Amino acid sequence: MADDSIIELPNMSSAIALAGYGEANIKLLCQQTGANLVLRGQELLISGTPKQVELVKRLVRSLENLWSKGNNISSADILTARQALDTNTEDQLQDLQRDILAKTRRGFEIRAKTFHQRQYIDALRRRDLTFCIGPAGTGKTYLAVVIAVQALLSNQFERLILTRPAVEAGEKLGFLPGDLQQKVNPYLRPLYDAINEFIDPEKVPNLIEREIIEVAPLAYMRGRTLNNAFIIVDEAQNTTPAQMKMVLTRLGFNSRMVITGDVTQTDLPHYQKSGLDVALQILRNVEGIAICEFSQKDVVRHPLVQRIVAAYEKYET
Repeated sequence: MADDSIIELPNMSSAIALAGYGEANIKLLCQQTGANLVLRGQELLISGTPKQVELVKRLVRSLENLWSKGNNISSADILTARQALDTNTEDQLQDLQRDILAKTRRGFEIRAKTFHQRQYIDALRRRDLTFCIGPAGTGKTYLAVVIAVQALLSNQFERLILTRPAVEAGEKLGFLPGDLQQKVNPYLRPLYDAINEFIDPEKVPNLIEREIIEVAPLAYMRGRTLNNAFIIVDEAQNTTPAQMKMVLTRLGFNSRMVITGDVTQTDLPHYQKSGLDVALQILRNVEGIAICEFSQKDVVRHPLVQRIVAAYEKYET
C-alpha cells in the first residue's frame, strides 16, 4: 500500500541546505529509504510505503539541527543519521551535530560528521599520542589542524609543529629548485591550506618566523625534544620504521602528537616497510595511546570520492 506525505520546511535556506548541491541529498535520501522524494520550493513531497515514508520523516527530523540553521548537509551527515537510527543512538547524533569545533575565518562551522570522527576528536583533545589511519577525504589531517590551531590560540601550547616525510613519487628534495622552504612547500601545502582557514594568511609568515608555527620535513626533527608543542605528523605511511621511532621519541613535556596516514597509499619502495605499519603493530596495546581507524564510510569530500575509495578497496581485496 502506497502512502504520501509532505514535510513543510520553514524557509528556502533550509530547503537548499537539505537538498544539497544539485539535489544530491534528495537522491541519497531516496537511495537510503526506497521512497520517492520531490522538493518543490519549501515542500518535500514523499511517496512510498508507510515504512519508507516514516523512515524519511525520521531521517529529516534527525538532521533538523543542521538544515534549520541553513547549514550545508553532506552525504556523510545523512549516512551518519541513518546509522544512528539503525543503532538507536539518536542522542549521540544530536551531541555530534551540536559540538562545533571551530569557525573558519569565513564563518563556516567545523564539526565532526561521523561517529568515528567524533571519537578521533575526543582522542585529540585528551590523549598525548594519537594515531589516525584511513583513506583520503576522511578529515584525518584537517581535523588535527583544527584542534591544534584552537589549542594554540587558547595558549594550551606554545608551538604548532607540522611535519611530514618528503617522499613523493620518487623525487628527492635536492633536485628541486629553490631554498629549503621552497623545496618543502609543495609537500606541506595541505597543512598550510588548513591553517589559512583559521589564521589570516598574512599573519602566518610572522608566526613561522617567530617559530610559533613550524612547518618542516620530518628529517629536521632528529635530535630535538619537542616541549610545549602540538605536533602533527602527516602522511606517516611514508616514514621508515627508524624515522617513526625517531619522531615518536621526540615527544616532550606538555606536548601532544598526532600521527596521520593511509597505510594503503605508501610511496616507499616496495621492499621498504612502512614505519606507520610497524608502529601500529608495536604500540596497539600500549596504555595512553589512542588509535583511530577510518573507513570509506567516513569520507566527507565529494560523494564521488567515497565511491572511488570503495571501488579501490573492492579491487584490492
